[in-house]
Amino acid sequence: MTEIPEHLLKRSRERRAAIGQGGDGGADAAASSDGASSSAPAKAASTAPAAAPASTGPAARTAAAAPEAPKPPKPDPAYVVAAKQRRKVPWWAMATLSLMPVWGFMYVRALTESTAVEEGPIGIGAEMYGNCSSCHGGAGGGGLGYAFTGGEVLETFPNIEDQIRYVYYGTEGYNLEGIEIYGNPDREGGPHITGARNVMPAFGGQLTGYEILGVVCHERYTLGGADADSDEYAAEFAEWCSAESPVFHALEDGEFDLTDDEVEPFVNAEGETFEITPIGSAPVPGTP
Repeated sequence: MTEIPEHLLKRSRERRAAIGQGGDGGADAAASSDGASSSAPAKAASTAPAAAPASTGPAARTAAAAPEAPKPPKPDPAYVVAAKQRRKVPWWAMATLSLMPVWGFMYVRALTESTAVEEGPIGIGAEMYGNCSSCHGGAGGGGLGYAFTGGEVLETFPNIEDQIRYVYYGTEGYNLEGIEIYGNPDREGGPHITGARNVMPAFGGQLTGYEILGVVCHERYTLGGADADSDEYAAEFAEWCSAESPVFHALEDGEFDLTDDEVEPFVNAEGETFEITPIGSAPVPGTP
């Protein structure tokens, strides 16, 4: 409440006295005025804002806000849970399984009969035949060159010397000598003509004499089907293509060369003497 000025109170008392309301009324008014004046400062004091406490040092730091709690992980899908729960193969079982192909290979090899390794000219000829397979086929079935299989090579070369000579000198050697027919001139179906079926390389400068003989034996007896036990080829096989062949071993030991025009007689396993037609220093026409 607002404090009443003293001169207004005095004027109020005088008017009360003039109208006959003095005495107690004045005292009451004074008391009321005093109460009002005393209560006003009290109320003012009560409504006054509290004074800020005096600062005795630096202001206190405000604590940082606590980080938010991490969100719970997303649950795994059902197929992932199933995969994690599936029983794993033990490490020792994996090592055992890795050896299964090796065991299988060894088992098959144990049950498979080993192929007999041919000795002598035919064994060497099988190794050297890689020089011929690109034209005549890996199994002698033909391609760029003529076939050997089905007796074809035997039809073309009834005599082994003619085949050895053609392999040694090739198409170029026969062309230089003007020789048109290099094999059997009476061949059924017609003789083979030099250069008619691509070019036959000359292997005389690439393979040794006994290697050329080995290739020819392989082509005649392994691929061509000549029967070493037949009356027709038994003597040829024994003299030229068997493991005990006197001609092969003489070539291997350097006792003579395929280009020799004269060759000494040979002695076979039975002690019998036999002669061969020399391959010679130049190509000659084929014989029936």
